[in-house]
Amino acid sequence: MNATLPRPDTSTYVPPIPPGPSARCPHTERRLVRPREGRRLGGVCAGLADKYGWSRTTVRGAAIVSILLPGPQVLAYVIAWFVIPDEADNAVSECRGDR
Repeated sequence: MNATLPRPDTSTYVPPIPPGPSARCPHTERRLVRPREGRRLGGVCAGLADKYGWSRTTVRGAAIVSILLPGPQVLAYVIAWFVIPDEADNAVSECRGDR
C-alpha cells in the first residue's frame, strides 16, 4: 500500500515575518543623533541623513551650497551640533549590536 499524503496548497502560503529591530530594541523609530562613525565635522549632516533615509553625500552637498547663500546657516549648524545628542549618549548603539 503506497498511500501518499496530499501536498499542501503553497499558493497562499505567507512566510512568517522575522523579528526586526523592534523585537530586539525599544527604539523602533530612527532617532536624530550624531553618529560616531562616518561623521566629517560634527556629524549633523550624517545624523539628518540617517534620520530621514537620505544619502549623506547629498545632505553634505546641500549644506555646503546653503552656506554659500546669505543667512545664518553656519550658526544653525553650530547650534545643531550642540543640540543633537551624540550617538554614544543614547542607547541607539546597543540596538545595532555595537558595544
